[in-house]
Amino acid sequence: MLPRGAIGYRSSGNPVPYNQVNDADPNGIPPDGRTMTFTPSIERELTTRVSLTRPDGGLNPDAVGWSRVPLHDTAGIPGRGSWGRNKRWEYWNVMSPSYIVALTVSCVDYMSLHEIWVLDRATGETVGTTAISPGGRSAQLPASLGEGPARARTGRVTIDIDEAFDGTRLRGSTSGVSFDILATRPPSHDSLAVVVPWRRGGEITRFQYTVKDVARPATGTVTLDGIAHDVPVGSWAVLDHGRGRWPYRVKWNWAAGSGIVDGRVIGLQLGSKWTDGSGSTENAVTVDGHLTKIGEELVWDYEPEHFMRPWHVHGAAADLTFSPFYDKRSRTNALLIASSTDQLFGVWTGWVLDDTGTRVRVDGIEGFAEEVLNRW
Repeated sequence: MLPRGAIGYRSSGNPVPYNQVNDADPNGIPPDGRTMTFTPSIERELTTRVSLTRPDGGLNPDAVGWSRVPLHDTAGIPGRGSWGRNKRWEYWNVMSPSYIVALTVSCVDYMSLHEIWVLDRATGETVGTTAISPGGRSAQLPASLGEGPARARTGRVTIDIDEAFDGTRLRGSTSGVSFDILATRPPSHDSLAVVVPWRRGGEITRFQYTVKDVARPATGTVTLDGIAHDVPVGSWAVLDHGRGRWPYRVKWNWAAGSGIVDGRVIGLQLGSKWTDGSGSTENAVTVDGHLTKIGEELVWDYEPEHFMRPWHVHGAAADLTFSPFYDKRSRTNALLIASSTDQLFGVWTGWVLDDTGTRVRVDGIEGFAEEVLNRW
């Protein structure tokens, strides 16, 4: 066990900070004050189909790794046991020159949470709805990514996510707003799929499979108060697909960016805190659809008391600055369930190394960076 603030070493020999995740969980997670076991990073690229779980519901060791396309069969989630720890969701974010659209379809065993949110970038005005319902009846989620639609049906929110031959169609409606957007999937377009295992005492009972798909060209319409507005060419969509069994308490950073720099389509995907010490990272850059996996645990420097000040994400493989222009701030505290989220939208500058060792400039691409603390 490593104490908070200790230094662990990756398989490459590079020192990386170890971040302790404290959990108070009646389902087998140690209480606050105990630490995860540090695991050296030996990230392997998977190239064939694999089941995320074993027949008994535990994590399949052969599933641990990353891939450029979704290869994991996640039908075992929720599966046997661990009720209350199973988390499934589809989150999409679309940034256009005029509007930012976010939609979520999710189920966390004991409740479903669905959201539509739209920001008018010119006025700063927002419109949207969050709908929470008990259990999973309001959520339809595919067993594995791409194997069926995702839908939310409540009295306040309707969302449809459907795979098409050329991409993913995103439709939704709530009071005052609706949208119909196609997130195109270009040929030879890589995404980042990663399994993150959390070990305690040599045992893995909590794990997450995530697919982060950035720099998806988006077009369509957003309708506000009956007036349709274009989502034009030059807009970008980002997917966060998740299936796993989570600790009760977890903190994470996630960031993404999409755009065109020097005539090339650049996608940026970054994550921290929740992966630290697990042996896996969710860091990558894509250039014209080709993905370079970054195994280094990057350092995130920002001020939680002043989220709108610039963020600095850096390491041997990257030196990036994020300058926010809007903070999507939300707070929930309902006794056993609580959440604190600051999702900052802004502009990236700097560079990332690709798999040839060449610096890839990201200057001017837009995206977001967030800090989230969940007790769920």
